[in-house]
Amino acid sequence: MSFFDQAKDKIQELAGKNPDKVGEGVDKAADFADEKTGGSHGDQIHQGADKLKERFGGSGDDHGQQGGPQQGGDQGGQ
Repeated sequence: MSFFDQAKDKIQELAGKNPDKVGEGVDKAADFADEKTGGSHGDQIHQGADKLKERFGGSGDDHGQQGGPQQGGDQGGQ
């Protein structure tokens, strides 16, 4: 088993024990990436974050709760 397979297994194990923390971390990372891109890729970033949360824990599609003010600026640009 490769290093990456072992790391993935460990992440899945830890995520299963702490799904809320995983969701919070993914949301924070998505909000950070959205901020750094100036909101120009917000939809794609948050779609990816939702997929990660579905896969590793946390609830999907709750990015609006933590990133509320940032969400308003990127939806009209596409």
